[in-house]
Amino acid sequence: MKAIVCKQYGTPDVLQFTEVEKPTPKSKEVLIKVHAATVTAGDTELRSLSFPFWLRFLIRLGFGFRGPRKKILGQELAGEIESVGKDVTRFKVGDQVFASTGFGLGAYAEYKCLSEDAAVANKPVNMTYEEAAVVPIGGFTALHFLRKANIQPGQEVLINGAGGSIGTVAIQLAKSWQAEVTAVDSASKLDMLRSIGADHVIDYTQEDFTNNSKRYDVIFDIIGKSSYSGSIRSLNKNGYYLLGNPKLSQMFRGWWTSIRTRKKVVSAAAMDKSEDLILLKEFIEAGKIKSVIDRRYPLEQTAEAHRYVETGQKAGNVIINVV
Repeated sequence: MKAIVCKQYGTPDVLQFTEVEKPTPKSKEVLIKVHAATVTAGDTELRSLSFPFWLRFLIRLGFGFRGPRKKILGQELAGEIESVGKDVTRFKVGDQVFASTGFGLGAYAEYKCLSEDAAVANKPVNMTYEEAAVVPIGGFTALHFLRKANIQPGQEVLINGAGGSIGTVAIQLAKSWQAEVTAVDSASKLDMLRSIGADHVIDYTQEDFTNNSKRYDVIFDIIGKSSYSGSIRSLNKNGYYLLGNPKLSQMFRGWWTSIRTRKKVVSAAAMDKSEDLILLKEFIEAGKIKSVIDRRYPLEQTAEAHRYVETGQKAGNVIINVV
């Protein structure tokens, strides 16, 4: 089968389009013929090891010191089940599914085996493979953090870094819970943010939301670049500060803030769970979430897709068309 292989960490040039052996499903696995995968900021960070030193060491321990042990990257996909292991009960041949591949990666290929107990679910009936492929990673993260804040109708929610994979889902989830949403990102993304439901938008190059007098019930900082002190000041007294990409110092300060005040800081990472994927599917089929797709690339141009994502300019999601 055709795949993109990464044998070492580095620039997008380390991604090589080649032929590899097609996998065979084990007894509890399904074999998915991949139609679409994605390139997220997390994919580019893993490929290049663009992490703080302490985290870079942990990543090497988990994924490989000289290069990824799992040579085929990619964390989310959508496709059709081609075959199933003898003990599979949840799925059948021909099912259209979407999935997160978890630590096993492997979405940048024509085929991927996943356990039927992994984060796999039937694809929403009102989405294409492309639209469904972009849901899992952003959806899991947005759902995880916003549920921690227990958003109520009428609450003020600010999302910083709202124009990417996580933020576009977070806006729509918050709106489905009847919050008033302020979205912060670059000027080129503001129209798109309005189109998916943001009530107010802020161009971060022109305005620092922590310097105005506005107070929010929830601040979700996806990219981890807002001022910690300023964000805490911008919260109402029982507010939640959700840190999607926390620095080590922010994690410690968040623990201290949560102990000493009525404000809560949340930085725990999301888990990939099939029940959450099914919940996201229900939101989608109810018309409460739609996918935002910026660019599409064929599998052989995955390196170019990584280069584009690294510019930080993507609005929504970048698709890899495998079929």
